[in-house]
Amino acid sequence: MLSTNGHGPKKAVLYARVSTDEQARSGYSLAQQIEALRAYAAREGYEVLEEVQDAGQSGASLERPGMDRVRDLVAGGGVAVVLAQDRDRLAREPAYHYLLRREFEEHGTKLRALNDRGDDSPEGDLTDGILDQLAKYERAKIAERTRRGKLKRAREGKVVPTHTPDYGFRYTEDREGYEVEPEKMAIVRRIFEMVGREGKTLHGTKKILDREGVPTPARARYWGNRFIRNLILDDVYKPHTHEEVRRLVAPEVAARLDPGKLYGIWYYNVTRRKSRQVAELDADGSRTYVKRSKTTVRPADEWIAVPVADSSIPRELVDVAREAIKHNRRPASRKHRFWELAGGITRCGGCGKMMFTNSITNKGLHYYRCPSRRENGKEACDVKNRRADKIEAEVWESIRAILSDPERLREDLDHMIEIKRKTHHGDPRREMDIWLEKLGEADRKRTKFQHAYAEDAITLDDLRTRLAELEELRELAQRELEALRRREEEVAQLEKDRDAILEYYAGASSEALDSLTPEQRHNLYKSFRLEVFAHADGSTEIVLGDLLSHEEVCMTESLSRSRACTTSPTVCRSRAA
Repeated sequence: MLSTNGHGPKKAVLYARVSTDEQARSGYSLAQQIEALRAYAAREGYEVLEEVQDAGQSGASLERPGMDRVRDLVAGGGVAVVLAQDRDRLAREPAYHYLLRREFEEHGTKLRALNDRGDDSPEGDLTDGILDQLAKYERAKIAERTRRGKLKRAREGKVVPTHTPDYGFRYTEDREGYEVEPEKMAIVRRIFEMVGREGKTLHGTKKILDREGVPTPARARYWGNRFIRNLILDDVYKPHTHEEVRRLVAPEVAARLDPGKLYGIWYYNVTRRKSRQVAELDADGSRTYVKRSKTTVRPADEWIAVPVADSSIPRELVDVAREAIKHNRRPASRKHRFWELAGGITRCGGCGKMMFTNSITNKGLHYYRCPSRRENGKEACDVKNRRADKIEAEVWESIRAILSDPERLREDLDHMIEIKRKTHHGDPRREMDIWLEKLGEADRKRTKFQHAYAEDAITLDDLRTRLAELEELRELAQRELEALRRREEEVAQLEKDRDAILEYYAGASSEALDSLTPEQRHNLYKSFRLEVFAHADGSTEIVLGDLLSHEEVCMTESLSRSRACTTSPTVCRSRAA
């Protein structure tokens, strides 16, 4: 088979994806997919340009390392076809198939799956589209059956098991309930005693547990204040009488309980969590894939109570411990000063967490502190506290040098904006047009289905099913359009910030720059999208907008020892004085 220019065989990119180990056990292993695709490519006379694999990646999003690689290869030209074993390996949303097909067509590339039923004709597209919708419908039904099954299980008074039970419990042999794990439950009781009877604070309790090497929950290295607080407030450890439980569960569940026993309450359906994977552009132009999730608490009337084994912790002890932390709040940390690098600007270079602010009021000392660092015993993080006055002066010196060079500042700001535009594949305006076209198509189909029902061509159930599918498509298109609009707004905001910075700061006199208040410096850093990383070796890494290029000024005891930057052009490191 010749290529379009008549010089050799057409080139193909093979793509394989699995989302979970279960899929691999069900015949969707990467090796099996690649083997089938190689055989097809050889049979059809394709030359394999590259084999791309996405392990452990969901098809519900296009933000995948392997798919990004495929799109890069297609954009580079010379790819005749992208092959996958099944259509849902490429994407699980029919609208994403449409987007990929349109994107690839612009580069002369076809999208093919071994289970395609149609061809390039309108009829073939219709056939594949129907199959995609049927597959999506079946997946939705499976998800709905699973959700309903879990709800039914909880309403029947059975625990819905996860990978780890609550601390101090273990699952029963049938995994339908809890039983006490005596050694860990003794630790839980001790926590209640320390907080309730001994008057220990949450942090004081944590320090004692860590210092004594008490086994931590799950895979955590150290005990956490938040975990201890949530444990004290969890009804699974609070004894409930039969009468109290009866008011929370279904009558048939209460009928199975012993009226003379006490029970803890485990709640199901308390939170709703949505996760998605997004690609972020690193300073060197490579992509990093991160999981973003949002957890919301459901209304209390949607919670399902499940009675479990009594923890044997006295109720009065639970009540007094809860009373002790009733007004527990994190105290304000400004301590009558403005923190220039607060609000997420300063991060720990060891663990990446946002650094807290901390003051020793009687000594007039102020610090940025890693939340994982411990004061006693072993260190969870070896990044030491950084004096606020020193690190703020260090950062300002670097930023001041950039502001003093108008040409370099303009070039760096323009470069940041241009790279931001290229964070995702494709032209955002073009993608908007595609999704708007899908919205228009959904509206046209809605009208056709309604006319078909009016003419008795389809039943009411068929109409409802098809209108529901169109509504899902509309919601997907609207979400994608909103994401694209946010990207456009972000770039527009960057341009606005650039103009403001150039107008007010570029080329300003030394006196004008030095007269800026801490609040003004903080706002300037926010405009720069500044991130400051404090490292364990005492160095400070300054990243401007993740993208701006600048030089390093090494702060040493002698200014004559300053040297040029030898690190990445996008990163500024300064040694603390």
